[in-house]
Amino acid sequence: MRQQKEMRYDYIIAGSGCSGLSLLYRILKDPILNNKSILLIDKTEKSGNDRTWCYWESEKGLFNSIVTHEWKTLEFLTSDFTQRFDLIHYSYKMIKGIDFYNYILSFAKKFKNVTFKFENIKKIRTENNVAIVETENTKYSAEYVFNSTNLFNPIINKENSLLQHFEGWVIKTKKPIFDKSVGTLMDFRLSQEYGATFMYVLPTNSNEALIEYTLFSEKVLDKEKYRVELENYIKEFLKIEEYDILHKEFGIIPMSLSKFSRSPKSEKNIVNIGTAGGFTKASSGYTFQFVQKNTEKIVNNLRNGRFPNPKTTFRDKMFQWYDRTVLEVMISKKMTGKEIFSIMFKKISPENILAFLGNESKFVDDIKIMNSLPKIPFLIAGIKSLTITKL
Repeated sequence: MRQQKEMRYDYIIAGSGCSGLSLLYRILKDPILNNKSILLIDKTEKSGNDRTWCYWESEKGLFNSIVTHEWKTLEFLTSDFTQRFDLIHYSYKMIKGIDFYNYILSFAKKFKNVTFKFENIKKIRTENNVAIVETENTKYSAEYVFNSTNLFNPIINKENSLLQHFEGWVIKTKKPIFDKSVGTLMDFRLSQEYGATFMYVLPTNSNEALIEYTLFSEKVLDKEKYRVELENYIKEFLKIEEYDILHKEFGIIPMSLSKFSRSPKSEKNIVNIGTAGGFTKASSGYTFQFVQKNTEKIVNNLRNGRFPNPKTTFRDKMFQWYDRTVLEVMISKKMTGKEIFSIMFKKISPENILAFLGNESKFVDDIKIMNSLPKIPFLIAGIKSLTITKL
């Protein structure tokens, strides 16, 4: 049996997706931390445009220079209700995966203290207060491992979870069709046969837009179904006959009541980030903005010599409870996603809804949103969710 070599670093980042690269970039931008020896390890280097992130924020964020487009006007549509609204405090933004990867990797490669390894991670563990990552032939150790792999993920099944799955097309039309100042946040004018089903329409200019078919359901569909639904929507709803498909992407995001731990039990030198750490919002699948908040707090803790994993505040637990309650209502089929979001957009200020979905709302606005929803299904789900959240 071949003996493993061992190499030591200050920090190891396991996984080079959104959370791993965001953390790396924030560390390297910090004048106190940017001389730390860092290993970024993943199976392969990020080099493809495999996803698009959309999020909202009230100011110019850390990655504003690579934002593809942003919208100050959004719309929400169902068969019997349409609302177009102007954003006052927020901007809704889009970043392409390839732009994000290239931006951070080109910056990080200027630092001689950053090492990149492309190997399959077999195990992550701690030993004598040292964090260890094992691959086939090498053992890497560090004070902390920041993990975004699925090695510590809980069990996800149809009893405790839904899947958010989607296929998106970037299309280019022959004629100017779109209003690039208006983004469609949710269009529920579709069959709800498989679960909450809606389209995003996010134009970046007058003849180019991302059209994304999105579902919250127990299982993914046959691949052909996504194509048929996208083609039908483009023809029947957008009234577009001629177009070219410039780009396609497909994704699956867990929306789960299972508890994603910020650190594996008894493994305090391992810090889970991204989806692995529970930073995918269970009721909506949004991840990017929560990753940014979490990695900013981690870097702040490291800079000040504290344990990097941010403490879970009571307010954090409140938002987790809201989130689990909404998801429980959908999983138990007490209400559909279309019904929940339609009620909210009919009764509540859209900007307050975005603040709520971004865990930035005030408690008084939380109460208004909860009061807008049917009492019985949410009360039952809320009581059930309390046993998991442990406020």
